Amino acid sequence: MLRVIVVGGGWAGCAAALAARQAGAQVILLERTDMLLGTGLVGGIMRNNGRFTAAEEMIALGGGTLFKLIDSVSRHRNIDFAGHRHAWLYDVDRVEPLVRKKLKQLGIKVYTLSRVNSVKVKSNIIELVETSEGKVYEGDAFIDATGTAGPPGNCRRYGNGCVMCVYRCPTFGGRLGLAAMAGVKEYAALRRGGGRGALSGSCKIHKGSLPSSLVEELEEKGMVSLPLPLDFTDKGDLLQRKACQQYALPEYKTNIILLDTGYAKLMAPFFPLDKLRKLEGLENARFGDPYAGGIGNSVRFLAMVPRDDALKVKGLDNVFCAGERAGPFVGHTEAIVTGTLAGHNAVRLLVGKEPLILPNTLAVGDIIAYSHRQVDNGEGLYQRFTFSGSHYFERMSRLGLYTKDLEVINQRVGELAGIFSKPLVEGNKEFIKE
Repeated sequence: MLRVIVVGGGWAGCAAALAARQAGAQVILLERTDMLLGTGLVGGIMRNNGRFTAAEEMIALGGGTLFKLIDSVSRHRNIDFAGHRHAWLYDVDRVEPLVRKKLKQLGIKVYTLSRVNSVKVKSNIIELVETSEGKVYEGDAFIDATGTAGPPGNCRRYGNGCVMCVYRCPTFGGRLGLAAMAGVKEYAALRRGGGRGALSGSCKIHKGSLPSSLVEELEEKGMVSLPLPLDFTDKGDLLQRKACQQYALPEYKTNIILLDTGYAKLMAPFFPLDKLRKLEGLENARFGDPYAGGIGNSVRFLAMVPRDDALKVKGLDNVFCAGERAGPFVGHTEAIVTGTLAGHNAVRLLVGKEPLILPNTLAVGDIIAYSHRQVDNGEGLYQRFTFSGSHYFERMSRLGLYTKDLEVINQRVGELAGIFSKPLVEGNKEFIKE
């Protein structure tokens, strides 16, 4: 049986594993920490703005398993907050066990505490990977979904040091890139004002540290906006440093915006604790992630790899990339989209089929091709690509790709309907049913 090895168990890695398994391959997923989903453990925002379109396109394409799981643990649906419409907020505490169970149920072998630290390469082909524990995994194709944040040295160099975030590098070891270990040169995103990378875009606050009246309002409405006093330091520069440029809006400079994702999600990369506790209702606030959320956040987009529109890594013949490894993509939806395509194309490669390149008549195809062109011409190094806002959502809207009309979406998908759910390997037709 053809074997695909996925390295990295965030949303992108989980999507790649599902897509490769759905196409009929044997799949092994290796994750360096003890939990899956990565920043999906602290994120929680789905279907806002153009992400609704992207999610429904993927469902129509047959790649909807993760979206349906996420929808099943949504705490709030169709809420509006500054710059964002019809957002769904999932419960960050409930989603990981659900995803892990689904992967195993579908026959994917999931190995946590498995940090890949070396590879064997021959003639531009990775033959096997080895973990820190000395375990060896041979494969026919590989997916690099190792992310772009860490190790702590990068957060010290480009941020405010290790702030003890969900990546937990000091415990599980710093992130290592699969393609880089095979000799591919990585590249970093750049900041307009100088420097590299971008800060993770939000923090979690323990609800137990907030007054019950504020928690009740948050859980009822899904969001709460608390005006900042006029004498508070302007957050403009801080917002520009965020990975999530769709939130670099005036409302986030003048307000504390909290979303209910199980925790109270603070829509700022960090906020000095002494200032935060001067606000009414936040006098006892305590950060849940990162633990040093009053000082800083993790630094991302430091280790991306060159790739084509099929998400094959340039310079390696049997390696695909997904999530932030494929470019400065922001968000869970974006990770799932790239992961699904990478996993599917890995199997197409192994069975001798031409790679699938999603058409630019679909938002999920356009963002992959457009970001590739922008990175290649240099401008993309300063940009962040997301369906939910900033310049890509503007492009999406201008091109008429943004829609909530399911009939329109299904018509656009056309003959590609269900393509990710069709097995490519003989003898595996019984595999998955959406």
